[in-house]
Amino acid sequence: MATLEQRFNAFIKLGEFFRNFTKTSSDNLSPVDDDNEWYQKFESAITLAGHKNGWFTKQQVMFAIGAWAEQLNEKNLNEWLLPYPLENNTHKIVAIIMAGNIPLVGFHDFVATLISGNQVLAKCSSNDNILLPFIANYLIHIEPGLASEIEFSEGRLTKFDVVIATGSNNTARYFAHYFGNKPNIIRKNRNSIAILSGEETKEQLNELGEDIFRYYGLGCRNVSKLFVPKEYSFDDFFKSINTYQSLIDQNKYANNYDYNKAVYLMSEFQFLDNGFFLLKEDVGYASPIGTAFYERYTTTEELRKKLLRDSDQIQCIVGGDIIENSLPFGKTQKPDLWDYADGIDTVEFLLKT
Repeated sequence: MATLEQRFNAFIKLGEFFRNFTKTSSDNLSPVDDDNEWYQKFESAITLAGHKNGWFTKQQVMFAIGAWAEQLNEKNLNEWLLPYPLENNTHKIVAIIMAGNIPLVGFHDFVATLISGNQVLAKCSSNDNILLPFIANYLIHIEPGLASEIEFSEGRLTKFDVVIATGSNNTARYFAHYFGNKPNIIRKNRNSIAILSGEETKEQLNELGEDIFRYYGLGCRNVSKLFVPKEYSFDDFFKSINTYQSLIDQNKYANNYDYNKAVYLMSEFQFLDNGFFLLKEDVGYASPIGTAFYERYTTTEELRKKLLRDSDQIQCIVGGDIIENSLPFGKTQKPDLWDYADGIDTVEFLLKT
């Protein structure tokens, strides 16, 4: 069994591997260090993941790897873990049931479980079951003591102490039924929003496009709804996001865009269209792929109260200073290690159970 120090150092080395891999891939150079074979295996794993899931293009997977490369370094890991008494942890088997909507979506739970001194029993989504097992094998390669601490299961999970499960509102009810007798974190559907004032620059609106379109809008941190002033015009918004029009060249995205546009036309819904993206006025938060909902607000105080009431449906808030801890434009898909999904501190939960 790996010690806390060995686990910590393993993730530092993993971060170095990610950083070197992203540089090697972007420069199209042949690696010359001892990880040469692992770089080639990683390239193959990324290709296979893309074949199994058409949303996992190399560009999107590389973005996810790059985001983790920025986080997994000694400084960030120390800052993240310093407040926790990890030495008091009681070793436990943590069953992690992962979603598969975006590349490595369950990786934070995986890292938090291992680095806090626990064992991972992971059940990957069939949509994302290539990348994490590869990374686990690399971790075991650099720290053999982790071999007994990582297990993947394709069947029914048994012999575990704690559950972390992520899914839809429907699967959350299933999780609660089967795992309710164990300490658990069960995550449901959430969506992210942006608050616009009408004073945003073109650069900010373009960065908002990153929050909307990264991973084709499939993640809970993707902005799926805009709140705008009553008389807001979307002209500048559409001009500013025009740099993302190549999305329509991705067949799966284009099919969803065309389908949703056809539904809106047949249903005689009012919507705005720029040729690759739709805006529909709607009180909901979960918009379809290729679409964002929008809602007009009269006063910021009324909007603030609404968002507080609906806080259990919201993952991130972008722009504005109405709600505490709102994010700058363009930052939703690069969370820090201490930015926990649904605001639930995973490490604290694991230490207390």
